[in-house]
This record gives sequence, structure tokens and C-alpha cells, in this order.
Amino acid sequence: MKNLKALILILCALFVFSQAQARFETHDFATPKMEEDYNVLVQELRCLVCQNQNLADSNAELAQDMRLLVFKMLNEGKSKDEIVDFMVVRYGDFVMYRPPVKTTTFLLWTGPLLFFVVAALLVFLHLRKQKVEPQVVNEQQQKKAHSLLDD
Repeated sequence: MKNLKALILILCALFVFSQAQARFETHDFATPKMEEDYNVLVQELRCLVCQNQNLADSNAELAQDMRLLVFKMLNEGKSKDEIVDFMVVRYGDFVMYRPPVKTTTFLLWTGPLLFFVVAALLVFLHLRKQKVEPQVVNEQQQKKAHSLLDD
């Protein structure tokens, strides 16, 4: 019985550890400045698969390819701005965590504020419509109510 429990425990541990594989990338940078630029770029560029993660945090294959591309471009002597421009041309403004404010991204920047204003206006109008005004009770209704209470 103990052997069976131990076997089940080992199988569960193997299953869990096989699912939690992490890929570690190592790059040899020529200068500390190149490594710093790489770290800044992979933090500022968005994973297009995960969408809510930057390249540094994502384990998606596309993010790995993009990190490798950033590394290669830095080795070729490209500047951070040149790499960002290349990524924007290739993938669009969405690849940046902080896209520039321009006509094509205006809704992206103002959308949450517009949504909040419209929601607040709708709530205000709904509450205003729900306002209950006191009703006037005439003498006949008062007498009827008193007679019902007396019974």
C-alpha cells in the first residue's frame, strides 16, 4: 500500500514538473549597453500572441523569435529606435506597450475615458428617472386608510 502511494505521488510530481517547463534563453552581449538596450526593448515590446505580456514575460514561440530578432539586430549595430521602428512597420503600433498618440491610436488612448463618461451619464439618467416624487393623499384616502387600520 505504501509503495502504491509513493508511486502515485511520483507520477503526480512528474506530471506537474513536465507541465512547468520553462525555457531559458542566454545571450552573450558584446557590451553592457547592448544588454541594457535589449532588456529595455523586451520590456517595451508586446507579445502579439499573449497581448497582455511583454516579450520578456512571454514564453510564446513568437515572443522567443522576436527576442532573438531584437538580439540579432542589436548585434548588427541597430539602435533601439531603429529596432522599434522595424517592429512597428512589421507588426503595427500594437506591438508597443505605449503606442504614440496619433489619429490611428486616438481611440485606444481616449476609449476608456469615453466609456467611463458614457457609463456615468447613463447611470445618472437612470437614477434621475427613478426619482420618486411624494404623492399627495386627499382626505377621502386618509379616512379609508384609518378605517382599514381600525378594523
